[in-house]
Amino acid sequence: MPAIAPPKRTLEDLNPLNIAAQLFETAADYLDLDAGLRELMLRPRRSITLTLPIKMDDGTIRVFDGYRVQHSNVRGPCKGGIRYHPSVTYDEVAAMAALMTWKCALVDVPFGGAKGGIVCDPKKLSRNELERLTRRYTYEIASLIGPDQDIPAPDVNTDAQTMAWIMDTYSMTTGHATPAVVTGKPIYLGGSAGRYEAGPRGCLFVLREACKLQGIDLASATVAIQGFGNSGSVMAKLLWAEGVKVIAVCDSKAGILNPQGIDIPALQRFKAETRSVEAFPGCTPIPSAEVLKVACDILVPAALDNQITVENAGYIKARVIAEVATGPTTPEADLMLLRKQVTVLPDLLASAGGVTVSYFEWVQDLQQLFWDEDEVNRRLEHVMVKTFRDVNETRKKYDCTYRAAAYIVAVDRVAKAIVERGLWP
Repeated sequence: MPAIAPPKRTLEDLNPLNIAAQLFETAADYLDLDAGLRELMLRPRRSITLTLPIKMDDGTIRVFDGYRVQHSNVRGPCKGGIRYHPSVTYDEVAAMAALMTWKCALVDVPFGGAKGGIVCDPKKLSRNELERLTRRYTYEIASLIGPDQDIPAPDVNTDAQTMAWIMDTYSMTTGHATPAVVTGKPIYLGGSAGRYEAGPRGCLFVLREACKLQGIDLASATVAIQGFGNSGSVMAKLLWAEGVKVIAVCDSKAGILNPQGIDIPALQRFKAETRSVEAFPGCTPIPSAEVLKVACDILVPAALDNQITVENAGYIKARVIAEVATGPTTPEADLMLLRKQVTVLPDLLASAGGVTVSYFEWVQDLQQLFWDEDEVNRRLEHVMVKTFRDVNETRKKYDCTYRAAAYIVAVDRVAKAIVERGLWP
C-alpha cells in the first residue's frame, strides 16, 4: 500500500483500539448484550510482545519489536495478517485483530481474529535481513500458530515471499511440510488461485449489489481511487474491465485526473516503469489528498487508515464510498457522511474478499485438492453477495447504516457462539 500521509487533525480520537471499541459498542447496544459478555468479547484472548534480535548484513546486531495478538478463537482458528511498518503499535495490532474476528464472522467463515506486526522499515532492510527477521519472528510464535490454531497472512509490506519464509520456518519446527499454516502463499507452495485479487474483487461484488439499490448504472459510473498500490491498482483494473470510468487516482507522490477516463492498463505499465502515477500522459496533475474531493459517483479509499476525517468529509462529492482499505473513515467523519446522504460500504464488508479466499486456500491445503480461478471467483461471489444481502436486511431491520449493520451481524454471530459453547470450567 502507498504510504499516503493522513491530513492534519485536531478534533478526533484516532487511537485504533478506541475506534474498534466504539464500533463494537454500537453493535452491542443494538443487540442489548450484557456487560460481562461485552467485556469478554472486547478483550483479546492472548497477546504477545516480542524482542527480535537479528544479525544485519554488516555483522552488527539490531533488535526489533514485534507483536502477535489473538483476539478470538471461539468460532475456529485465529486468522490475520502480519504487517511490517515503522508505525506499528500494539494498539493498532490489537484493534485489527478484533476487526478480523468481526470480518470472519460477517462472511461466516469458521475463523476468529488475529493480527501481527513488526516495527521496522522494510525499505531500509536487505532481502536477507528481511528473511532473517521473518524467520526469527516465526520461530518466536511457532508454538502459537498452526493450521488449527492461528493462520497468518500477508498485510502491509508483506507478501507471498514472506509467507513462504514463515511456512518453511514453521515446517522445520514440525518436521514436515505444513502449507496450511499460512495463506497468501505462492501458488506452487499451496497458494490459491485468485488470492491476489480477492480483496478488490470481493469489493466489486459488493459494489454491484449496492449500486443496484442506489439506482446507479455501474458501467456508466465515474470512480476515484485513493491509493494505487496492490489493492488500489487491482480495484482500478477490475473496474476498468467492467467498463467503469476511473477518472482519478493517486499514490504517495501525486494524483492525476482525467474526466474522460484513465487508461488503467497503460497507467499500470507506466507506474511499473516510473514507480509513480505522477506525470502520466493525458492527465491533469492534482495533489494526492485532492482525489478524495473529486466529483464522482463512487470513491474507493484504498490506502491507509484515518484518511476521511472531519477535516475533509465535508468536501466529499461521491454518492457511494467503497472501503477497500482498513479503517479509512473515522467515526466522526462517518456521521458527517451520513448527514450528506453518502452511502458508505464499510471495510468490514467491502474488504472481506481477502479473508474469504484465504479461507478457501486453507480448505484446499487441508484437503490437498485445488480449484481453478473460475471456481474460486464463483465461490467468492456467492459469499459476498449473500453477505451484502444479510447486511442490507439488518440495516433495514434496525434502521441503521451499513457499517452498524455489518457489525451487528458479526457481533451477534460471535456472541451466540460464546453463549452456546459456554464457559469452562
